[in-house]
Amino acid sequence: MLSSLPDAFAILMTLEGLLVLVLGTALGIVLGAMPGIGSTVAVAMVLPFTLSMGQAPAIMLLLAVYAGSVYGGSIAAILINTPGTPQSAATCLDGYPMAQRGEAGLALGWATVASVIGGLVSAVVLIFAAPQLAAFALQFGPIETFTLILLGMTCIVSVSTGSLVKGLLAGMIGIFLSTVGGDPIVGEMRFTFNNWQLFAGFNLLAVVIGVFALSEVLMRASAQLSTASELVDFKGVTLPRLAMWKGRRRTLGKSVLIGNMIGVLPGTGAATAAFISYAEGRRSSPNGDKFGTGEPDGIIASEAANNAVTGGALVPTMALGIPGDAITAVMLATLTLHGITPGPKLVEDNPTLIAAIFAGFFVINLLLLPLGLVLSRVAAPILRVKEAFMMTAIVLLCAVGVYFVRGNPFDLAVMGAAGVAGFILRRQGFPMAPLVIGMVLGPTLEITLRQGLILTDGSFWAFFYGHPIALALGLISVFALIFPLLRQFMSMQRRSL
Repeated sequence: MLSSLPDAFAILMTLEGLLVLVLGTALGIVLGAMPGIGSTVAVAMVLPFTLSMGQAPAIMLLLAVYAGSVYGGSIAAILINTPGTPQSAATCLDGYPMAQRGEAGLALGWATVASVIGGLVSAVVLIFAAPQLAAFALQFGPIETFTLILLGMTCIVSVSTGSLVKGLLAGMIGIFLSTVGGDPIVGEMRFTFNNWQLFAGFNLLAVVIGVFALSEVLMRASAQLSTASELVDFKGVTLPRLAMWKGRRRTLGKSVLIGNMIGVLPGTGAATAAFISYAEGRRSSPNGDKFGTGEPDGIIASEAANNAVTGGALVPTMALGIPGDAITAVMLATLTLHGITPGPKLVEDNPTLIAAIFAGFFVINLLLLPLGLVLSRVAAPILRVKEAFMMTAIVLLCAVGVYFVRGNPFDLAVMGAAGVAGFILRRQGFPMAPLVIGMVLGPTLEITLRQGLILTDGSFWAFFYGHPIALALGLISVFALIFPLLRQFMSMQRRSL
């Protein structure tokens, strides 16, 4: 494939190639920053326009929108505490508190740099290590995937600021919501009360937008905030100085690694990577006790991981024909529509095309920096509008975005109910992040557990016999649960001395 790079750059350097890279990335950032749109919807919106394009420009356009939207979600998450995409939900936890302190520009600076580095590393990994990563992903059966998701569930402990019990309850609510609809194994309907609208379960985007965006609108309305001066001050992105990265490079490196590893596993996705990375950052960062209060390491952990997923998710899509997440599932359809057959022989049969796609993906992540600096300023005029108008616009935008996904009015009802429920829970001190974690990880946790039990004849303990990866992940999960208790116990012992 490396020998095809000159021909690949010849494709990229055409007028069409450059326009696709620049305009696609810019469009992705804008769509990602709009609450309710999300990466999947953004890619799906662009898909029809690719049918009249050549193979390479079509795939690069979707990749540009994909990568741009993942970064763009951080803009809304930081400025208005509304994740533009579900994978930016973890960014709200520290990005918005920084913005409230008057450091919105710096918060976006941390997010921008972390996103660019995460995306660039994932592009390099995609180019040079795709075959090896694809082979490693094949080792993850249902049992290994279950223990990975179990590790992800320990994020609930880490993000449950205030009351651990309330955080666990919120997580249980999220897991319960994920079980509504058809049984993944036998297909029977659960908790639908014979309402056919619930047969497919609750729309994740509708719930996420409801508990974050609408509940935030209701919280502000209940506080009777009505003037623009009470909104966060944002005058443009402020890139962090090199000296400010001291002590944070380790968090950045770990987050990029987590994003790449989770991205290459089929069916996991950027939201899972962001929360797992955030939990690991909180555990290992020297500033872990400040997570949730506006700590830059929290932004770095979330944004570096979810952007690193973009390249990793392309590995199973290209090498195995298995979509790494929902967005690459749309891309898989695009490859087929353009006469490209994903699989082990993809690189061998289409060396120039694949080289162009990989090189274009690297350029796209480079473009995130200048385009992010410019396009993030589009949010500044919005923040100068009276809050009542801005909150109304957010509600309308969320409603349009949620409705656009499936064209189902029931999703609007779900969004409204989630917003009211989120408002009530937040007023009682319940954190919303565990609820989202439960909904994101719940379906995969259930189906892999049940598949694993089928493989082991109903023996849960057999998960760890002859499955070294599962055993290692299980031990890490246990340690992640026990460590906060040990730290609290040791702190109490020191105070008693």
